[in-house]
Amino acid sequence: MNQLQLYTRRSAMLVLLALTFSAVATAQTEAETPRFEGMVEVSEVLLDVLVTDRKGNVVVGLGPEDFLVTEDGEEVPLRGVSFYSNRYLVQEREEVTERRLSGPAENEILADRYFIFFFQDQQRTGGVVGSRLLRQQLDAARQAKRWIEEEMLGGDWVAVVSYDVKLHVHSDFSRDRSVLLRAVEDAARSKNADNQWASRRPDAATLGDRPTLLTSLPQGKELSKQTRRMYDAFELIGEATREILGRKNVMFFANGFGNLERVAGRGIDGITARPDQRYWPEMVESLNDNNVAVYPIDLSPSYTDHPQADFLSHLADTTGGKYYENFVSFLTPMRQIADEANGYYLLSYPASHPADQSGYREVEVTTVNPEFKVRARQGYRYGV
Repeated sequence: MNQLQLYTRRSAMLVLLALTFSAVATAQTEAETPRFEGMVEVSEVLLDVLVTDRKGNVVVGLGPEDFLVTEDGEEVPLRGVSFYSNRYLVQEREEVTERRLSGPAENEILADRYFIFFFQDQQRTGGVVGSRLLRQQLDAARQAKRWIEEEMLGGDWVAVVSYDVKLHVHSDFSRDRSVLLRAVEDAARSKNADNQWASRRPDAATLGDRPTLLTSLPQGKELSKQTRRMYDAFELIGEATREILGRKNVMFFANGFGNLERVAGRGIDGITARPDQRYWPEMVESLNDNNVAVYPIDLSPSYTDHPQADFLSHLADTTGGKYYENFVSFLTPMRQIADEANGYYLLSYPASHPADQSGYREVEVTTVNPEFKVRARQGYRYGV
């Protein structure tokens, strides 16, 4: 073996040893250093929160330090708190006009109000109970028209829908009183809406910046197919309002749609209505995720106990609304709902979750001051 061959072989061995040591070192480093196996998505959660005092008046002037928000039981730090208000009604009250007209507060944002009048059809109930509920429904419609004529404000958007065996949209969001009055009359009398077909729906150029339900709902027979249950109708309403920033208030004139179950006792006192868990979770998640608060206004005559009362109350509590029963005039709850909608807080905070997963997180909002009443949605969906 000559000197050149010996040098070449020795060089090859050195290179082989170097590669071996390098591979071992790399393996040790990889073993010692944990690998990041997934991706985390960080998003901003927005919660619309209604805060009132003992008398039901909207509380103003709160900041991040006044709220406590927990997500799945753990406290989360707030990034910001804004107060969305409609100042038309406040400005009409002489005792506060001068103060309010000086300009919005530091964290106040002027915003429109959004209402959906939702009539549950009583034509199919039948019997004495059906006749009574139908009279109540017509009375509710009369009071709703009075509210539109006399108390609807310049910054209000109102839509009118009904449900019999499917969802009917009698009027998309509008400020035209004549259109809304006709729509309420049609809803109360269970007339079919003809705007579910594409040829009768407004196009983007016609709508402009107006809020809309129709353009986000299924068309034609597909709307009937996808709203065979009341749960489906509410779920689609939630999804259809996704692009509308702010709190949407559903005035739900109804006598309930929960599943009747016998729980204890005999007769009507031993029966109550509970949510159908096959459809309830998806409906509530859609409403909560899109800031839709449901205010059931019971069509049953005042001081009449009925099995659906607990169900309607549960629907209101879960979506951040309020259940109304035992009132003299339907105009009373409508006024209270409208007054509450004059101001609400929008809380924001960052939340992280696995980027490749979807789910639902429960949220609870309280205030430091225990005397304040808080209504807020109870969760949101992620990964959809």
